[in-house]
Amino acid sequence: MNEIKEKSKTVETLNDLAVFVDYSLQDTLNKDPDAKENGLDYQPRQVFSGHYVPVKTTALKDPIYIAHSKTLFKELGFADSLATSADFVSMFSGDMSNVPESIRKFGWATGYALSIYGTEYYAQCPFQTGNGYGDGRALSVLEAVLNGKRWEMQLKGAGKTPYCRGADGRAVLRSSVREFLAQEHMHALGVPTSRSLSLFTSKSEMVQRPWFSEGSYSKDPDRMIHELVAISTRVAPSFLRVGQVELFARRARKNEHAKAQEELEKIVLHLIDREYSANIDNSLDIEEKVLLLASEFRNRLSSLIVNWIRVGYAQGNFNSDNCAAGGFTLDYGPFGFCDVFDPFYQPWTSGGQHFSFLHQNKAAQQNFNMFCYALQPLLKDHATQLVLLEEIRNGFADLIAEKMQKMWASKLGLKTFDKELHSDLEILMIQTSVDYTIFYRELSDLPSSLEALKKSFYNDITTNKDIEKRWFTWFKRWQDLVCTDKDESISLKEREKLSKEMKLVNPKYILREWFLVPAYTQANEGEYNLIQELQEVMNKPYAEQSKEVEDKYYRLKPKQFFDLAGVSFVSCSS
Repeated sequence: MNEIKEKSKTVETLNDLAVFVDYSLQDTLNKDPDAKENGLDYQPRQVFSGHYVPVKTTALKDPIYIAHSKTLFKELGFADSLATSADFVSMFSGDMSNVPESIRKFGWATGYALSIYGTEYYAQCPFQTGNGYGDGRALSVLEAVLNGKRWEMQLKGAGKTPYCRGADGRAVLRSSVREFLAQEHMHALGVPTSRSLSLFTSKSEMVQRPWFSEGSYSKDPDRMIHELVAISTRVAPSFLRVGQVELFARRARKNEHAKAQEELEKIVLHLIDREYSANIDNSLDIEEKVLLLASEFRNRLSSLIVNWIRVGYAQGNFNSDNCAAGGFTLDYGPFGFCDVFDPFYQPWTSGGQHFSFLHQNKAAQQNFNMFCYALQPLLKDHATQLVLLEEIRNGFADLIAEKMQKMWASKLGLKTFDKELHSDLEILMIQTSVDYTIFYRELSDLPSSLEALKKSFYNDITTNKDIEKRWFTWFKRWQDLVCTDKDESISLKEREKLSKEMKLVNPKYILREWFLVPAYTQANEGEYNLIQELQEVMNKPYAEQSKEVEDKYYRLKPKQFFDLAGVSFVSCSS
């Protein structure tokens, strides 16, 4: 890569930003040899080789600024005024015709393969070959090194690419609001994630999408609606996916073209350079790098899933093409946060139990298996390293189980995991219908009685004496484990310390779907205050906020929203 440039002043204009651009992917990887020179590459076609396709973005008609992330702007060194400046609005709503000279006028789309729960798929590709999978409505437009850190900026909803499979390449305002808010909320929760830079919509451009009728309980969208389009800019160190590595491994394994093995090696080395350069010495040979990459990714991916479960997040659709090879959350489509605790919670109507809440560790393991499988062609002449790679692959289940136990212990305020206590709690939470977030947050106050925890109960336990008795028994066992140390009662100071520690693990505020629905509904009417309010509240998820905020956002899900389409579950958001 080019020498990293250090940012020395606040970025107030695109000209200021242009100083720090550095297109590592385009400058070190292979361009599709069949790409069009004018970037008007909008028709579905097979992409047989190359790591990226240059594509001209499609601008929004009559763009309107909705919001930007002040938190991320500050991290990047951007002035807040930049977000509403004419040149920024143009570029980040898809018009790159007048960008400064050092910023390239085309974006780029990348191809990747698809594996679902460890099985390779080709059927969804319109050509039945897999050569049509890739960025169908997401175009990266910039790489820049800011404050010594590399960031890639990608417009979601910026128009057609060769991978759009006949779709329109647009994202609707509804899904854009959800992703824009969710990414920054997850960052505030301490969960590795892509980030949100800006959100623009159009005054006049609309598309048709399937969605649910008002008040519907149907599991499938039952009508077509017209929705405003939007472009959100998501930001990450890279957007390299497990599916990308898989694509080039499949081609190398089948020797599909003369440069197949070389392109696999290049994408893996690029991944290491972009995401793991701090962990993997560049002077090592490629076999050593591959093994370290597998080990480092295993560690990141296992920690990511544990964090998802810690905060009640369900990805919904965790295919290999939705799994960032950098080990962070990517692609907020049919995601959701648990209200009622349910091990099989699945926010996506087409997702199935294999991607449900407490199965996410198994889905991650399948993605990790495919990642390791994709690395094998780079070690094909090295029997010892292949054995070591297999050992790394086989170690995923034990590693994530160990991390899960530590996480559950921390949520309960325990020094060590108590399997029986946790198992009994899960059964009681299911039988009682308990709010996942509120329960653990209330527990973090180390209450003296069970009464405080009833704030999180959807059902009245006094109507079932057996469950009520079991709750009291569980609570006493938990108290005995938490509130004593070496047979001595812990001091008030120690209790306060433990409570603070638990509150850093158990958030108070979660971005529930029934908060999002009115936000994007109002946005469709040109009102953006609720989006900005949610930004403010959800970017401080562990803080004790005002009583007004608590009354509005720290409460049980209203009964009328249970099983309601578009609130309790969603179709694949687009």
